[in-house]
Order: sequence, then C-alpha cells, then structure tokens
Amino acid sequence: MDSSSLILKIVMAAVPILIAITFHEVAHGFVAYRLGDPTAKMLGRLTLNPIVHIDLIGTVLLPAFLLISTQGQFVFGYAKPVPINPMNFSNPRRDMALSAAAGPITNILLALASVIILKLILAPLASLAPEFLSKSLFVPLIMIFYSSAVYNIVLAVFNMIPVPPLDGGRVLTGLLPTRHAISFEKIEQYGFLIVIILLITGIAQSIIWPVIAFFLRLFRLY
Repeated sequence: MDSSSLILKIVMAAVPILIAITFHEVAHGFVAYRLGDPTAKMLGRLTLNPIVHIDLIGTVLLPAFLLISTQGQFVFGYAKPVPINPMNFSNPRRDMALSAAAGPITNILLALASVIILKLILAPLASLAPEFLSKSLFVPLIMIFYSSAVYNIVLAVFNMIPVPPLDGGRVLTGLLPTRHAISFEKIEQYGFLIVIILLITGIAQSIIWPVIAFFLRLFRLY
C-alpha cells in the first residue's frame, strides 16, 4: 500500500469511526440518563463532540495499527467509556442492561442510515453527475458512507460478545437469574484479558464474522 493510498484510507476511516464511537458512547449515557442516572450528563459526556470521547489507545493508536497491519481490511476502535452509576437506577440490573444495549443498537441504526444515504442518494447522484464531479466528490463520499456502514456493524457485533465489560456481557448479566448474574459479574476483572485471548486465538472472529456477514447481506453491502 503506497503512502497516498494509506493516507486516503486513514481519512476515509477516521470520520466514520469517530462518528460511530461517539454515538455509541452518547447512547449509553443518554439511556442511562433517561433511566435516572445523571452521571454522564454531569460529567459533560452527553455531547456529540468527539474530542470529549477520544481515548488515545482505543480511538487513535489501535485503529491506526489495525489499518496499517491489515492493509485496510479490518479496523476497530473504541472511545472512553461513558461513566454510569447503576445505584441511580430504580432497577439496576435491568436498566444497566438497557443502557449497555443502547450502544450497539445505535450503531446498527447508524449503519442502516448510512446504507440508505449511500444507495438512495449518493449512488444515483454519482451516476448522473459529470465524471470529474463524480470522482472528486461522490466517490469519496460513497467510500465514507460504505465504511460507516461496515464499521458500525463491526462495532455493534463486537461489543455484543457476552463478556463483561463489553456491552454483551452487561446485557447478559441483566438477563441472568440473580445468583448466576452475581457469579458472572466476577469475571469482569479478567474481561479484557479474555477478549484479547479470544482475538489472538481467532475464537472471537469465528463468533462475530458470521453475524457481521449476516448484516452485510441484510444491508446488501456485499
């Protein structure tokens, strides 16, 4: 991959990734706020300003490393988690699960919106526009919205892996009977290590890629 192509891929990836992770985190905080927890609001995290949500490793270094090492084939990132205090909820387990689910659901909705814009607006306009305008404006926009759809799907599916502190783990905790939920919560301190092991061994990919492929087919992104 030459330098100009790499720079283009970075630009095309940066915008949709920032939007995806920003909306993901704000969704967590907004639903938590609606359910009675003002923590995120008081700390200024209910904002769509991506700077507030940027994590140096998860938002900058990790996506850049993956973009370069996989030659643009796989990119993933995350933002600073929005703080949530379940003690402010009337039903802590249920409301924590709802707050956790809000992030991935928002990403799927963003993916759907990206597909609608891509297929119903940008693609038709690109076919009608003069060639120079199509190449200079619509082709880059098509690439950005295509990337947005894919990145949002990947972010949603990856986060629903049922291992705390990922969203899927918190949702599962809310669905389990109390006794099992208490036992399950104890693995959270090892959660990131478990996720890393799942990624290194390829187990995570074997779990999430069929789901990602399902959404890609559903949204006709193949």
